[in-house]
Amino acid sequence: MKYAICNETFGDWNLADALDLAKDTGYTGWEVAPFMLGDDIFRFDSSSRNAYRDQVEKAGFEVIGLHWLLAKTEGYHLTTEDKAVRESTANYLASLAELCSDLGGGLMVLGSPQQRNVPEEQSMESAMDNAVEVLRRVTPQLEKHNVKIAVEPLGKEEGNFLNHACDARQIIERVDHPNVRLHLDVKAMSDEGTPIDKIIQDNADLMIHFHANDPNKQGPGMGDVDFVPILRMLEKINYQGWTSVEVFDYSPGIETLVVKSMENLLTSLKATQ
Repeated sequence: MKYAICNETFGDWNLADALDLAKDTGYTGWEVAPFMLGDDIFRFDSSSRNAYRDQVEKAGFEVIGLHWLLAKTEGYHLTTEDKAVRESTANYLASLAELCSDLGGGLMVLGSPQQRNVPEEQSMESAMDNAVEVLRRVTPQLEKHNVKIAVEPLGKEEGNFLNHACDARQIIERVDHPNVRLHLDVKAMSDEGTPIDKIIQDNADLMIHFHANDPNKQGPGMGDVDFVPILRMLEKINYQGWTSVEVFDYSPGIETLVVKSMENLLTSLKATQ
């Protein structure tokens, strides 16, 4: 099992300090939210990208890639009826593929619910068609930079588009490209009404990335979700990707979230034996 952590977990911490704590706790993967690199990724130039990558790698980490792709941006939307906005969104995702590659990463998690929610006047069929169109536009750049997009289903609390793994499968199968695959998230799967381990098993053929968290928005094992059957299933399907900790409620404190999440994952993994 390979464990990673998302960089926004550390808020305004100095990068070196964040890496030190994560390394001491046992994480070896580093997942990057683009907004943590600055307000405008186009200003995060080649030298800045090289410096960031060097610092992370010299600290003993692998940069996995990017998530929160469209968060804190303006003018982008995955499902909109506005053709110009869809084109801009595809171009932006293509630029993120280059950023991802420059940082040493190989995947991008496509969640960002606010930039894909569907208004009442638009049909879900239209939204699906538009999302497929955007992703197809991006695939040449994904190939060029050897990056994969992992489509992320999210719970109804987050939005109204792609609330189930089967919805994400539908888009992935329609795009029909090896660089477009599936991401699964424990918090989101908890909203589906199907056992989480069953969702993982049913989608093992497409899943390339995994987020460990809890519906209470804290880290794995810090809520009611039992991670033993989840990790047992990941082992059963021979999952080779990263198990990455992503949290949303920072009230326990950064150190507590980072350390307890790892402790809980390791305890659950031991219990699978």
